[in-house]
Amino acid sequence: QLQLVESGGGLVQPGGSLRLSCAASGFTLDYYAIGWFRQAPGKEREGVSCISSSGGSTNYADSVKGRFTISRDNAKDTVYLQMNSLKPEDTATYYCARSSGYVCGLEYDYWGQGTQVTVSS
Repeated sequence: QLQLVESGGGLVQPGGSLRLSCAASGFTLDYYAIGWFRQAPGKEREGVSCISSSGGSTNYADSVKGRFTISRDNAKDTVYLQMNSLKPEDTATYYCARSSGYVCGLEYDYWGQGTQVTVSS
């Protein structure tokens, strides 16, 4: 059964860090780009970052550039999102999703259940 399971969310103070993980099962992660998205209450879902299947290409939303880093370990079937210098406006539910192919910019066909990130003092 194909699954994406996010973990690593929590409550953190402004300026703090968290590392989210997206564990894949039921398919070969090596063949797919993976994206991270977030949705805050009352707001539309937004793309945060994406990484190609090989890890050679990444992209970021302007709002997180320089603070977030996406990476992947295909041997562990896991994609990570390292989030530093967190701000209250980063508070949201974070989702990972599987691209329909090797590269970013395609449709996403499978989604995880999300992990909550709350940035507050």
